[in-house]
Amino acid sequence: MEIADAGSALTDEQRAIRDVVREFAVEEIRPTAREADETESFPEDVWDGLAELDLTGLTVPEEYGGFDADRMTYTVVNEQVAYGQLAVATALSVHCLATSCIAKFGSDEQKEAWLPEMARGRPVGMFALSEPDAGSNPAEMSTVARREGDEYVINGKKQWITNGQRGDVCILFAKTDPDDPSSVTQFLVPKDAGIEVGKKEHKLGLRASDTTSLIFDDVHIPAENRLTEEGKGLSAAFRILTGGRMGIAAQAVGLAQSAFDEAREYAHDREQFGGPISDIQAVRHKFSEMATQIHASRLMVREAARQDDAGEDPRIAASMAKYFASEAAVDVTNEAVQIHGGYGYTTDFEVERMYRDSKITTIYEGTSEIQKEVIARGVLD
Repeated sequence: MEIADAGSALTDEQRAIRDVVREFAVEEIRPTAREADETESFPEDVWDGLAELDLTGLTVPEEYGGFDADRMTYTVVNEQVAYGQLAVATALSVHCLATSCIAKFGSDEQKEAWLPEMARGRPVGMFALSEPDAGSNPAEMSTVARREGDEYVINGKKQWITNGQRGDVCILFAKTDPDDPSSVTQFLVPKDAGIEVGKKEHKLGLRASDTTSLIFDDVHIPAENRLTEEGKGLSAAFRILTGGRMGIAAQAVGLAQSAFDEAREYAHDREQFGGPISDIQAVRHKFSEMATQIHASRLMVREAARQDDAGEDPRIAASMAKYFASEAAVDVTNEAVQIHGGYGYTTDFEVERMYRDSKITTIYEGTSEIQKEVIARGVLD
């Protein structure tokens, strides 16, 4: 039982979407999760299934063949996909970041050229902001896009790129003046323009999601591939990432709910001291704490989404939701492992993978420390 749905702000249509995506997560995503994690390979058949449900067009306007979801629906979908496997949800959310950038900042020609096919799932989108020496402070990036006549010539390296191997089009942030931190600009760069894909990272969790660096060595793109005016890239990125943080927060909720459900089933089945361990007070109190954290996290996500859909400024609420829900996901998956005891430490049980996956939610799209700083600025400054 997901108690936050009692009295929640979901419409009948949003509940129906939630149920369809949950069914897909349970029947199609979850059965592939263990093998995908062990082999560090992305389940492309699952991606095709997401496309059939129109979810790869989640942030694409209807006129370009997309779903055009409001923010509440966007968070509901992210939660349910993550219930199946966080790696799949992460790949989808980054693809949606890319389509969001094109939809919000692209020209009519750019939208027509890219969005219909991306809504159908291919090409897969990437979002390239972080660098080896500029993660939490993107203004310090060193990638440069130098204007030369009717082209930009790009040089630099981006790090921690989700969909780095399987992606085909990159939303790139680069300076047009290497000495001016305010010159960051947003570009659309097809991979076949000459992007070199770096090594695939071998990670603690999220192993089914390919994470690489992207290397730009005199990559030429037409000037019309610029998405924002020169110097307007960072403000554009932060606008997009506010919605992205809600998505990650929702994914943290989905992951925590999945671990909770696994632990609850195990606690009812596992017998010790003459009965199921779900009758032991210490175990029961763990479930009380876990349920409360999940409930609070889900409500915080939905409040941030409500603000966004209402035209209010959701930045502080989004950072609060992302901070709280991601930390809660780590706590809940940890307790799920503890409830399983020694079995929870083995790869035979799903909670082991979920525990490893949970940590990344406190890091990507703004660490917990960055979220605290955003919140502090909002309440103090």
